[in-house]
Amino acid sequence: MSGGLDVLALREDDVAKFLSCQTHVGVSNLDFQMEQYVFKRRSDAIHIINLRKTWEKLLLAARAIAAIENPADICVISARPYGQRAVLKFAHYTGATPIAGRFTPGTFTNQIQAAFREPRLLVVTDPRTDHQPVREAAYVNIPVIALCNTDSPLRHIDIAIPCNNKSVHSIGLMWWLLAREVLRLRGTISREMPWEVMVDLFFYRDPEETEKEEAEVIKTTKEAQEYNATEQGYAPAEVADWAAESTGLLPAQPAPVQPGYATEDWSATDTGDWGATPAPAAAAVAAVATTAAVSNEWGGTAADNWD
Repeated sequence: MSGGLDVLALREDDVAKFLSCQTHVGVSNLDFQMEQYVFKRRSDAIHIINLRKTWEKLLLAARAIAAIENPADICVISARPYGQRAVLKFAHYTGATPIAGRFTPGTFTNQIQAAFREPRLLVVTDPRTDHQPVREAAYVNIPVIALCNTDSPLRHIDIAIPCNNKSVHSIGLMWWLLAREVLRLRGTISREMPWEVMVDLFFYRDPEETEKEEAEVIKTTKEAQEYNATEQGYAPAEVADWAAESTGLLPAQPAPVQPGYATEDWSATDTGDWGATPAPAAAAVAAVATTAAVSNEWGGTAADNWD
């Protein structure tokens, strides 16, 4: 499909990417419609895909995608987790409509659904896993582009790109190359300059590995902060309770003495027999009681008469 043009020819760096991602490695099973894309069969019964035909079909698919005026009319689908990130990245850079994850049956045929779509072109990662959108696209006459392995069925597939669609790196590389060629055909990027987007962004990342990397980053940051604090002469205080960590790095200082107030040493006071001297408060209470006994009534003395 390159037409003998040097601009569209397969380059050495692209071949190196194909080989490093094992895009040419198929499986032991072979579909009769995929025989034309197989180069040979190894001694361990693994079929090898012809990378030149892979590149030719990739260019054909890119030309079909670039021919769509509205990029939103292109629907890219991947039900497998390995291709979901690649599909989202492809849609981000080309403007296509992604469906990553489970495909709701009736999206292309049931008009009363809220998620009803009428795309003009469909691109799938695996025709065996994404059989439901491929079948519905055949009902409504939507052309289909698919990444096909040696054992993939080609029923209802219009453009088959032979590649290894079971490898994480191979799937990411194929979507990256397809996005790059589409942008080059649209004139968004130049063929003279390499695309600044790295192919690693299209690769699937395991959530467990991502959590481990984040934990390592947090640990490294904490160690760096402790090292900087030690270099500045502030050692973190050893605390047994986690709630006491907010005390800071500086050691505790004694409270300053307020000027103008005498500070006595209470421990130096005379501790004698407290019962030896009568308390003045007790004597005053006894005098009040004696005065109250003289008077019989609250209103005054007995000589006063209200009559």
